[in-house]
Amino acid sequence: MNLSGTASSRLLGQIPLLTLVALCVVTTLLTDRFLSPINLTNILVQSSIMAVIAMGMTFVIIGGGFDLSVGSTAALSACTAAMVMLEAGIAAGVIAGILAGAFVGLVNGVIIAYLKVNPFITTLGTMVLFRGVVFLMTGGAPVEGDEGLPSSFVAFGSVRFLGVHALVWVPMLLLVVLSWVMHATPYGRQIYATGGGREAAYLSGVPVARVTASTYVVCGALAGVAGVMLAARLQSGQPTAGEFYELTAIAAVVLGGAALHGGEGTLYKSVIGVFIMIILGNSLNLLNVDSYWQRVAIGAVIIAAAAADSLRSRR
Repeated sequence: MNLSGTASSRLLGQIPLLTLVALCVVTTLLTDRFLSPINLTNILVQSSIMAVIAMGMTFVIIGGGFDLSVGSTAALSACTAAMVMLEAGIAAGVIAGILAGAFVGLVNGVIIAYLKVNPFITTLGTMVLFRGVVFLMTGGAPVEGDEGLPSSFVAFGSVRFLGVHALVWVPMLLLVVLSWVMHATPYGRQIYATGGGREAAYLSGVPVARVTASTYVVCGALAGVAGVMLAARLQSGQPTAGEFYELTAIAAVVLGGAALHGGEGTLYKSVIGVFIMIILGNSLNLLNVDSYWQRVAIGAVIIAAAAADSLRSRR
């Protein structure tokens, strides 16, 4: 038994967590505001919405694809939820928002899995298409009604439960449920098999097209959940919301160790990747780094994540 090789593999597997810890330690040493309760709460709330999107993106990437439309999907879901909520109540609005996201995912899944169109082209097209739909629906104006969204829904964006912000509970619960789905059900094993090798999975009896399409539906539905959360936090449906979410989510998933070619990845490490991205931006803000340089830094992280994925593939 190669104990040194096993130890090395385990250490490499924990690189996302070690990176997060190092980032937190360095930021703590550079500014005492990082560990303030207000700042930590802000990080958790920002991460909660992106974590939900990243979990959906993890399904797609493990299955061998990726989705550039999640930002537009979140905006569509937020505005749909707000519009329906104002007319038919909170429950109807929440359901409508999630279904809107699932519909976008279904469109992506059908085009990619059954029409065999490249995922990049498909989701780039739907990203632009559904962003346009949001602007047509709203006229480019926030959806908030004459007296605002229902107070109980808005409260969800700020209330705490057991001392933890309500929005943070959503990804926590989803992480438990979806991790079980990915690692303890036949469906989860089919996703890994499909991403690991479509032809081999097909020959093994896996319904590859259906599994592929379903990952996009899951991704769209989770982007819908994130959109509803975003509407609660912003107290309105914002047609411009969710810009660049897709890039942040993909970078977070890759930083978490998922392989862009598919077949590898775990949900909790994708969440760690989200924290790396959010805390990086937060740290730069606390250190008063110019916003333009922040874009440069985040772009560099995305490139580094892609390079790390390439190196892992070579190994």
